[in-house]
Amino acid sequence: MADEKSAGMFSGKDSLGLVLVVDDEPDVRKVVRMTLEKAGYDVLEAEDGEKAMDRIKEGENPLVLDVIITDIRMPKVNGVEAINYFQKEWPTVPLIVLTGFPDLDMATSMIKSGITDYLVKPVEADKLKAAVAKAIENREIHRL
Repeated sequence: MADEKSAGMFSGKDSLGLVLVVDDEPDVRKVVRMTLEKAGYDVLEAEDGEKAMDRIKEGENPLVLDVIITDIRMPKVNGVEAINYFQKEWPTVPLIVLTGFPDLDMATSMIKSGITDYLVKPVEADKLKAAVAKAIENREIHRL
């Protein structure tokens, strides 16, 4: 019998939060998902910005995300376009960039524009978990 996670259902109140991982590399999405699920998060995946936008809007109610982790270089809708969209539509959802092509100028400008964190692949599990926890914690503080 399949467990709830493999059936695509969210564990609800026991979860530390719902994270959307947007990356065109299936292996990266898998590693990030497994790392975060082990830490107690529910994780959704999308292979590019366009799919991420569709994924959030599917169903009657838009998903309530706690964090979005996105790559920059992706086909169709790239990470920069996706970030602009997310910041406009969901300004309270923290965004973390996870890229294989570090660029100090881009990182600086993204942090200034409101990105919570800028991580470089391959990211260490502890660093990833800490970034997500910090993003959710900061979001909770800003709600007060």
